[in-house]
Amino acid sequence: MIRHIVFFSARDEADVERIAEGLGMLADIPHSDFFEVGINRKVDQIGTEVDVIVYAEFRDEAALAAYKADPIYQACTARVRPLREMRIAADFVSRKSD
Repeated sequence: MIRHIVFFSARDEADVERIAEGLGMLADIPHSDFFEVGINRKVDQIGTEVDVIVYAEFRDEAALAAYKADPIYQACTARVRPLREMRIAADFVSRKSD
C-alpha cells in the first residue's frame, strides 16, 4: 500500500476553506482505497505553515498514477493552484511489518 500525503498553505488565510473544498473533488476519483482532506488545527508549537492536508491510500503505484491521470485531478489542480502558496507531497510505503 502506498500512502500519499500532500500539504498545502494558502496564499490568503481567507482561502483555506476554498482550498479544502476544491481538494475534496479528489474524493470522486475511484482509484484510492482511502481518501480524506483535513484542515490543520495549528496547535504545534513550532510549525504552523500547513493549512490543508490530503491523505490517501493506494494499493500500488499503478493506482496512484491512474488517480493523478484522472481528469478530476487536473480540474482540481486548476482550481486550487491559484489559491495556494506551498505544496509538498510525499508518497511512501510503510516500513512497519503487517
